[in-house]
Amino acid sequence: MNAPTVSPLSFQVAAVQMVSTPSVDENLAAAAELIARAAAQGAKLVSLPEYFCLMGHADSDKLTIAEYVGEGPIQQFLSDTARRHGIWLAGGTLPIATLSPGRVFNTSLVYGPDGARVARYDKIHLFNYQRGTESYDEGRSIRAGKQTVGFDTPAGRVGLSICYDLRFPELYRGLGEVSLILVPSAFTYTTGKAHWETLLRARAIENQCYVLAAAQGGKHPNGRSTWGHSLFIDPWGEVLDVLPEGPGVVGGIVDPDRLLDVRGALPALRHRVLT
Repeated sequence: MNAPTVSPLSFQVAAVQMVSTPSVDENLAAAAELIARAAAQGAKLVSLPEYFCLMGHADSDKLTIAEYVGEGPIQQFLSDTARRHGIWLAGGTLPIATLSPGRVFNTSLVYGPDGARVARYDKIHLFNYQRGTESYDEGRSIRAGKQTVGFDTPAGRVGLSICYDLRFPELYRGLGEVSLILVPSAFTYTTGKAHWETLLRARAIENQCYVLAAAQGGKHPNGRSTWGHSLFIDPWGEVLDVLPEGPGVVGGIVDPDRLLDVRGALPALRHRVLT
């Protein structure tokens, strides 16, 4: 049987799954190894998970490693790594300093193949969950962003979002028509088991685009358990690749012909009435 034809404009992408620790150096070394693996497999765009550089013991730990935009070892690592491999590198998230005492932005920075920063997105929606002994409140240490962000690649326009944003479909409508959505995340085991794949597939279906979700996946030294299941999903909502837990790489091809086929057969984006 002949292999299916793939458009010459197709673009290979990959999501890195990690189980990050309280050590920045340890996490950067782990990320470097996994990014190199993805690049060696042909990925032209690689996404890291939320908090790839630090899963601390306390919310305040992220304040101690916060960097100003354009300065600091974490940003230098991302820039150097993108340039070394000649890839688009979406840096999951890292803490970026604000003027608000005791708070940082939870920020996704994207670097082009030349190592230059091409996009910055500050997480808009801040996670808050309370049930029994499980309690999270990002608002204690994070300042919310205010606007959606996208950037252009050979694969088309890419929209940025982070973790809890996934529950707010209006954010994705605000991105406009995109070929790919990135969702770096650190979903808890509890909420991930219940909703993660359902929400990701819904965002792919309703926006008729690919979704690449890089996740934290496992039991961290700080005692937190994250759901993992990094996913690559096509515009029809089909799961093309998944990694349940542990460090690794998932991904596939962003195929413009597949985008055109789905949008042509069911032109839902053109049928929108409410904006």
